[in-house]
Amino acid sequence: MRWWSVANFVSNAGTWMQLTVQNLLVLQITGSAATTGLSMSVQAAPALLISVFGGAAVDRWPRRLTAAVSQALLGTVAFVTAALVALDRLDVPTLMVLAAVTGVVATVDGPACSLLGNDLVPPEDVPSAIGVGALVHQAGRLTGAALAGVTVGFLGTAAAYAANGLSFLFVASVIPFLRPASGAVRAAGAAVRGKRGRRAADGGMSVREGLAFFARRPRLLALAGVTGVSAVFGRNYQLTLAVLVTGPLAGGAGSFGTVSTVLAVGGIVGALLGARLRRPSVRVVGALAAAGGLLQVVAGMSPSLAVLLVMVLPMAVVESVSDTAGTAVLQTDPPAHMRGRVLGVWGSIGTVWSLGGPPALGLLMELAGPRGALIVGGLVIAGAIGTGRLLHGRRTTAPVVVRTPDEDLPDRTALQAAA
Repeated sequence: MRWWSVANFVSNAGTWMQLTVQNLLVLQITGSAATTGLSMSVQAAPALLISVFGGAAVDRWPRRLTAAVSQALLGTVAFVTAALVALDRLDVPTLMVLAAVTGVVATVDGPACSLLGNDLVPPEDVPSAIGVGALVHQAGRLTGAALAGVTVGFLGTAAAYAANGLSFLFVASVIPFLRPASGAVRAAGAAVRGKRGRRAADGGMSVREGLAFFARRPRLLALAGVTGVSAVFGRNYQLTLAVLVTGPLAGGAGSFGTVSTVLAVGGIVGALLGARLRRPSVRVVGALAAAGGLLQVVAGMSPSLAVLLVMVLPMAVVESVSDTAGTAVLQTDPPAHMRGRVLGVWGSIGTVWSLGGPPALGLLMELAGPRGALIVGGLVIAGAIGTGRLLHGRRTTAPVVVRTPDEDLPDRTALQAAA
């Protein structure tokens, strides 16, 4: 698990370094912000369309082999991009194709690597392993963004892509030496046998089973609702807080950089706290999301940058703990042989939020301003979660009295009608 965490940190740092550089590269080639946004959408689109198939593949194929091959493919794409940039042969159509290929491979790589990390610890430690993964992700994000400027400044854009390619190959080289923990639940590939395994071998049926399981699971539907309302009306702090800081609070780019740093620190603290959760649940996720919504309301009313910074830290902490708890529920609630498909369904749902949330929030800011968007969004989050909790609490089941055949039943007809 320690080796896997180190490999994930290296890979995350490389990925965030490339993501930071990629937008600048598209702007440099095209000079168009619209094309830059299109390249991001092209990379995200495969998750919307085929993520469920990627999750089904993870359930069918050996997990370590799947993760190693997907990491090697992502590394190859990064090296090809680096070579094209170095030779000044990269044009917009080629860049779009490479972005789409990356998105397709990621639909398999994401669930494979997530579930592989869970196999390395005993079942009771899976929530902690997920928390460690969240911590590694946040640390890699900070490191990658910082390294991007240094790498491009001293070595050029091609070097950033090449470094990301090396990070993928490092992960692929570590995977063959990983060994599942004693007692860990392994459900990928050859671990699934018998009737369920043969049934899962049918790709179409496998996908349908994943969709049907998700639709019939109230906990997962509730988790999707909580995460969805939070993603649309909150979470996009890089958009809402940027407008708030540079607008009503009269700050500049440096001020927003400070806010972003506090958000990142809060994410790391939240990941540390989330790693200590032993029994994460949808109720915990909902309570934390509602608390984050109320903190967002207060942040929207901040009279100064100093007050905003005080509010941003607990907002980021609560959000990070909520995300860690939600991920733990998502990866542990389904039976082992269904987890890849459930993650695939979740990938498609999450892509809808990531693509639709920013435009909806932008429209809300146009109508209500940055303060109004934060306040209204926070109230919607807390109100929706509170309403859902009240409705759930009112659903009660009447007790059923069971009688033995020799008991005296004075009104058999009435009993039969009730039954």
